[in-house]
Amino acid sequence: MYGLIWGHLFSSMDVILERYQRYSFEERAVLDPSIGNQANWGDEYGSLKIKLDALQKSQRQLLGEQLDPLTTKELQQLEQQLDSSLKHIRSRKNQLLFESISELQKKEKSLKDQNGVLQKHLVETEKEKNNVLSNIHHQEQLNGATNIHHQEQLNGATTSSPSPTPATAQDSMAPPNIGPYQSRESGGGNPEPQPSPAQANNSNLPAWMLRTVSNR
Repeated sequence: MYGLIWGHLFSSMDVILERYQRYSFEERAVLDPSIGNQANWGDEYGSLKIKLDALQKSQRQLLGEQLDPLTTKELQQLEQQLDSSLKHIRSRKNQLLFESISELQKKEKSLKDQNGVLQKHLVETEKEKNNVLSNIHHQEQLNGATNIHHQEQLNGATTSSPSPTPATAQDSMAPPNIGPYQSRESGGGNPEPQPSPAQANNSNLPAWMLRTVSNR
């Protein structure tokens, strides 16, 4: 009987001590807010640790680990979860592929436009080059024709100028006639009589001497 009483007393004492500790902690928390914050942190830490353990367990199960304790229903739920995850993964992958293809098509169009501009510029450059070469060739032909025509004019002028005949040369070299008598060639028709030596000498004398000679 005493044992039962002592057992009841010890159990009641544990309850009393637990209540005392709880009430005393609550009283200290009211008096000191930091103690309440520490209690909240402890509760939050415990809750976060439980969530972390659950997430790690779920991750291992998604990787195919620790599947033995799972039931058939839990395995089906896990399979559905994996299928849904695969659908999201494939959808995201296809979206990225389409975006990449669209970006490549834009780059291709931009490169084609740039190629067209460069091709047009090249054609215009070749056209200008051909025009310049054609103008140079035409100018060279004109210069050549002008030089040939000028040379022909020089050759024609040289050919058309008359060369002096021998008679003309002799006439130019003939001595001049002295006195009133002309040469036989300049007279043209009948030759005039040659003056006598006396007349020739008299023709060279002054007038007063001629009068004296004639008086004699």
